[in-house]
Amino acid sequence: MTTEPDLFTGEETPQPREREGGRVVLLMLLGLLVLLGAAYAGLYYLAGDKVPRGTTISGVDVGGQSRAEAADDLQAGLAAEENRPMDVTVGSEEVTVVPSEAGLSVDVEASLDQAGAARSWSPEWLWRYFTGGEDLDAVVAVDQPAMTSYLTELSDRLGRPARDGSVSFDGTQVKVRQALSGSHIDADAAQDALVAGYLTERAVALPVVDDLPDIDQADVRAAVDDFANPAVSAPVTLTFGNTKVVLGPAEFTSALSLEPVDGELVPTVDRKVISALVDQSISGDGAPIDATVELVDGRPRVVPAKPGVTYRPADVAATLARVVTREPGKREGKVASSVAKPDFTTKDARELGIKEKVSTFTTYYPYAEYRNVNIGRAAQIVNGTVLKPGDVFSLNGIVGERTRENGFTEGFIISNGIFKEDLGGGVSQMATTTFNAMFFAGLKDIEHKPHSFYIDRYPVGREATVAWGAVDLRFQNDTPYGVLVESRVTPATPSSQGVVTVSMWSTKYWDITSRTGERFNLTKPATRTLTTEDCYPNTGYGGFDINVWRYFRKPGSDSLVRTEKFFTRYIPSDTVICKKPPAGE
Repeated sequence: MTTEPDLFTGEETPQPREREGGRVVLLMLLGLLVLLGAAYAGLYYLAGDKVPRGTTISGVDVGGQSRAEAADDLQAGLAAEENRPMDVTVGSEEVTVVPSEAGLSVDVEASLDQAGAARSWSPEWLWRYFTGGEDLDAVVAVDQPAMTSYLTELSDRLGRPARDGSVSFDGTQVKVRQALSGSHIDADAAQDALVAGYLTERAVALPVVDDLPDIDQADVRAAVDDFANPAVSAPVTLTFGNTKVVLGPAEFTSALSLEPVDGELVPTVDRKVISALVDQSISGDGAPIDATVELVDGRPRVVPAKPGVTYRPADVAATLARVVTREPGKREGKVASSVAKPDFTTKDARELGIKEKVSTFTTYYPYAEYRNVNIGRAAQIVNGTVLKPGDVFSLNGIVGERTRENGFTEGFIISNGIFKEDLGGGVSQMATTTFNAMFFAGLKDIEHKPHSFYIDRYPVGREATVAWGAVDLRFQNDTPYGVLVESRVTPATPSSQGVVTVSMWSTKYWDITSRTGERFNLTKPATRTLTTEDCYPNTGYGGFDINVWRYFRKPGSDSLVRTEKFFTRYIPSDTVICKKPPAGE
């Protein structure tokens, strides 16, 4: 190698021979790097996707195995443990949990990923592989819907819902239900505990959370002391104008309740219930109701009048809520309302003097279903009729037209001296029975018409028929007392007669006796031959005239005050022969 002086320093510098030495050193370094890379690649290919040596997963040795081999060994090694039941405690209860039912299983692939079963150029990974792995727990997979469902069912079964306290009324008694704390499984913490204990401890305690009631004992005590006990302490008075309605605790507590609202028991009043209670004493539809008299347990009883009152149910409820906790003597509240008085007061009804049975009469009839229907319906309508002094009773006016809509059916009537079918047939039995009850009560006969020919189940000369729009039974209460008409029917059967009884209730004003005279002016029946489709055969009998007397005496006296005579003329009941109509007719 030659040297040449440096133009600036004057020193000599190496020439090409020295440059060749540096190149050699560089080549040697590059070769060393190639050898090291080859060695590193060899280590990478030697490790492959194997699990680091010495690695165990939940006690299963998988170190140095390929991923596929490790997966097979891990599944086989944990097969016995994977679904072995777990001993679980929930509070004081012990249960057995089957992992698969709780959504627990081993995630083999994630477990191998965690162990490092994968190819990697990472020096750290290669170092880990060749120097030894770790003792790892298998990765636990959780089927979240299954876990949530399982813990919910377990909590429902072993937990206890909190119970709110309550206060209610049973008449005048205050009923208290104590508040109770509850408990439930903490789902998130319980899941963590099950996952942690899976494949390891197998004995797990699930955390339980206490539940407090929304309505606790303090709320119950406050409701009892502040509302319930004061409410039942005394009656309340609701004032509608000049009308006062007094309700006792046994009545108005049916409208009271204490409802849970935002953690408190709040008093409420049922508008419908309290309005119904008020309407028992007043007329809530705005129209006054007159007093009357009705039979209760076989005795007359005055039904009090009700003033007509219009009000808003909300006002009644608000007034009750306002006064019900006041101390006795101050439990009265005024309800905004308008009031109308009845025309016939309770005092008027008492002064009617309806207190005893002053007459009764009974008739009987043979079985026919139309009679049961028609007589029964007429008696039902007439029953309970009250006649004030001077009132006139009209059977047609009370019973109304005999139509199907009014509850009547077809039956036999007498028309033109023979039997025909028409709606309401049989109602004359009710007319006759009512006439006789009126007769022996001493009431004034205004209109009655006997049947055209005599029917032997009726008292001769003392009977009546009716026909809508033509013939009526009318009489007047000409006594100073009221009269209550009671009518009852026992239906006939194929083996027994029907019974009709009409009674008059009042204060006895007359003692009535009667006498029936002899029959006179006897007549004979004719014979009719009919060819109409509505012909009904009949065996005729004669007619006659007869007188009946009614005698009036004051109760307890033998002195005759007056006599009344009833004259009746019965025409013959003709014999009827039915034949087929001639051809062509």
